[in-house]
Amino acid sequence: MRTTRVTIAALVAAAALTLTACGGEPAKTDAVTQITGQSKAGTATVLDRPFDKPELVLTDTTGKPWNLREQTKGKPTLIYFGYTNCPDVCPLTMSNIAVAKKALPKAEQDKLQVVFVTTDPERDTPDSLAAWLRAQDPSFIGLTGDFATIQTAARKLGIGIEAAKKETDGSVVSMHGAQVIAFSPKSDEGYLLYGEGTTVDDYTKDLPKIIKGENP
Repeated sequence: MRTTRVTIAALVAAAALTLTACGGEPAKTDAVTQITGQSKAGTATVLDRPFDKPELVLTDTTGKPWNLREQTKGKPTLIYFGYTNCPDVCPLTMSNIAVAKKALPKAEQDKLQVVFVTTDPERDTPDSLAAWLRAQDPSFIGLTGDFATIQTAARKLGIGIEAAKKETDGSVVSMHGAQVIAFSPKSDEGYLLYGEGTTVDDYTKDLPKIIKGENP
């Protein structure tokens, strides 16, 4: 497949520097780590400089501390930052991953870690996260905690997020980058980036390679 080199400017279109207001208009931020890589049309961006896995300890859906580095070490891992009250992008992204994961052999399903980190921790309690993720895939890991801690970790992965805000109509909107980062089980580095346009078929094709730590 033909690959083209992309810079940070080109990745804006893939949400690398774009915050998505679920159900609203996008806004831009420049406070995130820059990204360069090789883009394959319709699928992943293979990063030239993979991300180190951030040091992040949050609370899981059982109310217990969950250490991202320790508990995903040596495991193929997908990480997404979003919130459960999002009306469109977040549920679609998680649903696409869930459907693709079910197409894997059981042994490979068991290896894959899918981590959903809330960008709206004030409303996304462990209980509400558990209920929402249960409808997607009971094996998905939901994390909540201090917003500043979450924002710092997200920005180290090139993902911009902002604190949830109440709109004039009373609705609450959380602005967040819509990309998924895949971490290799070989290096524990984030080496692939997926934008919000990634389909079930894209994930279905790529997950077997991600589980092996290979490029799509």
